[in-house]
Amino acid sequence: MDTVSEQDLRRLVDADNGTVSREIFIDRAIFDREMARIFSRAWLFVGHEGLIPKPDDFFASRMGRDPVILTRNRQGEILVFLNSCTHRGMKLCRYDQGNARAFTCPYHGWSFSTNRDIVDEPGELVGVPHFEAGYGDRLDRRRWGLVRCPNVTVYKGTIWANWDAGAPPFLDWLGDMRRYLDFALDHRDGRPGGSEVIGGVQKWRVKTNWKFVAENFAGDMYHDISHRSVDAVGIGPGGKGRRDAQRPRLAIGFSALGHGVLGELPHTVEPEYAPTFASDPEVEAYYRRIYDDRVRNLGNQPRVTNSVGTIFPNMSFHSRQPRTILITHPISPTEVELWRLYLVDADAPQPVKDAARHYYLRYSGPGGMTEADDMENWTYATDSSAGAIARRHDFNYQLALGHAKPAPGLRGAVQSGTYSEENQRIFYRRWTQFMTGGDWSELMPQTTSVEADNAD
Repeated sequence: MDTVSEQDLRRLVDADNGTVSREIFIDRAIFDREMARIFSRAWLFVGHEGLIPKPDDFFASRMGRDPVILTRNRQGEILVFLNSCTHRGMKLCRYDQGNARAFTCPYHGWSFSTNRDIVDEPGELVGVPHFEAGYGDRLDRRRWGLVRCPNVTVYKGTIWANWDAGAPPFLDWLGDMRRYLDFALDHRDGRPGGSEVIGGVQKWRVKTNWKFVAENFAGDMYHDISHRSVDAVGIGPGGKGRRDAQRPRLAIGFSALGHGVLGELPHTVEPEYAPTFASDPEVEAYYRRIYDDRVRNLGNQPRVTNSVGTIFPNMSFHSRQPRTILITHPISPTEVELWRLYLVDADAPQPVKDAARHYYLRYSGPGGMTEADDMENWTYATDSSAGAIARRHDFNYQLALGHAKPAPGLRGAVQSGTYSEENQRIFYRRWTQFMTGGDWSELMPQTTSVEADNAD
């Protein structure tokens, strides 16, 4: 398509009847509209506090197709800037991460500071070659400072940003999906937060559309058939199967927000302990001990468990074993850059961290056996959809159509059993809402939080 209209988009996605055109996975005009309508308005994961622990640390991140700089200034503020010089657009940070007192463009030497001891507003222009001779007093340094992202928030170590000054607060965006993200970020003994990133960030590119990855993690339990060979190898933390035995999971989708997860409904009694690293007595003793701590710390408070989920549009996570964050950065309609971050309890003994890291790497990331299966599926699905004949035929998302029912304890959520495509239908309905316009009063429900429920 040379251009795409709202009418086209409504025709391409019929979430109510469970059909989606292949065009949305391969078309350039649709991809460009996604960048303008979704990635410039949605809350996006940009990094973790552990990547920028000290003043002047920076981490080069992305928000859709836009490169950004995530940094901590000397006053302790966490800031996000467009990674593009305001003079000619040159990329300021070409290293993945580091520490810098100022950001200086390698093209013409313009430099910018985030230190409030030097500038009034972080990102202000402080150095310009030939300033007096060439510009006199006529160059407005504030006017030509770095483009700063107006909305940045830190949630249990994770950092999120949003370009839209009128966007809702992050926690409203998250709704009760927060419970499932909490399970990934909280200490295994139930304390809030308490996790850290180990081993940096793994990055690699895959020839696929970003939505294949997002929908996979939102609730695709039934693709396990493609992991049979991994199950047979025995890469699990206990030396058996792909992962240790898990309790039954449900497809739980947040209809008004677009998020989806495979997990359990909120409950107040901790399930029986199941050995995790049975082949390593020292590691197993740690998990046994913190299980007892978790039972004591949480008492009769509601808690959830889950395996995987996606926060609309492109942040996915595993919250048990492996315990990871996956960010799907769109590069083109048919290419993504995947980033994996691996989490462990920050105060766990080193042997526990090492055992987790080894397991995470053989499961996930570019060398992980399970992720290799997924990458093959996504790549072939994208490639085989690009042909002139293939593009005429829709995808089918009708599994468990009409089976959704309210999810107890979760405002605005539905559950539809273990094997369902309800979460995918929710994802593409949300995608259509953003792609066809509408202001925030139309895009966000009045309230979606448990706190609001309790206040009623």
